[in-house]
Formats: sequence, C-alpha cells, structure tokens
Amino acid sequence: MDYNKKNVSFEIYTDTDEMLSNIVLKYNLKDKSKAIRCLLDFVSEEENNWDNFFKKKRCYHCKKK
Repeated sequence: MDYNKKNVSFEIYTDTDEMLSNIVLKYNLKDKSKAIRCLLDFVSEEENNWDNFFKKKRCYHCKKK
C-alpha cells in the first residue's frame, strides 16, 4: 500500500467546510486534510457497508433550497 500523501482538489459545500473546521477544533487535529483522511479511513474500514453509504440517494443541500 502506498502511504504517500497526494494533493487533490475537489468542491464541497460551505457548511461542509465549516463542519470540517469544527471537527479539527473538537478533536485537536492538525488540519482539515487530516479530518478528511480520518473520514476516508473510516469508510474504507466499512467496505461491507458501502451500499448503505453510496446507493442511498442523499441530497441534504437540495432540501435546503
């Protein structure tokens, strides 16, 4: 397994960015990148639940409009 970090760019909603900032503060993480890596590690450990994560249609931001 390759453990080298790679810079990536992607879009997230403003409130999601705020959530990541709150996670960083609450759990004393180095930065938002660390928070995202933790979340991705959790998802990778739950591969048997990926259908529950990704097949369900979620549109939290659509409901806000």
